[in-house]
Amino acid sequence: MDDEDGQRRCRDCGEWKALEEFCSSKKRPSGRGSYCKPCHNTRTRETKQRLYGGNREYHLRRRYGIGQQEADELLAEQGGVCGVCGDPDPEHVDHDHRTGWVRGILCFNCNGGLGQFRDSPTRLARAITYLRGTTWQRVLIHPGVYQMCSPTRGRPPSPRF
Repeated sequence: MDDEDGQRRCRDCGEWKALEEFCSSKKRPSGRGSYCKPCHNTRTRETKQRLYGGNREYHLRRRYGIGQQEADELLAEQGGVCGVCGDPDPEHVDHDHRTGWVRGILCFNCNGGLGQFRDSPTRLARAITYLRGTTWQRVLIHPGVYQMCSPTRGRPPSPRF
């Protein structure tokens, strides 16, 4: 249904549109889908609603293998709060990136934090050690000369004036 002017007719809305208005598709010889982007998005939304009851259910099933009901049960087991910080109404499913197993429901910040530490207990333990004792301070060692030091390196912090 391509025209020589680089246009195609959408099978849904029937309008002639530029090829760039169609989604890319590796399955088709032309490299473009049969439906324009707005029609494609509408069809996708309707399919997710029809088959899964909504976008969230589709997302949870596809990515984590659980549905909204299982996510709600997990959240209820946690008392309705984030599994790490205890903030109310968390919405993010946390999972082990190696195994794919779901661990719990977390708030945005805690879920992102675990991801930034690459789910590594060693990295998290080092971060805790750092927070507990490695505060760098300027110490006056000679008039006008300062040195940066840390309490964990054996030199006491400088007094605050």
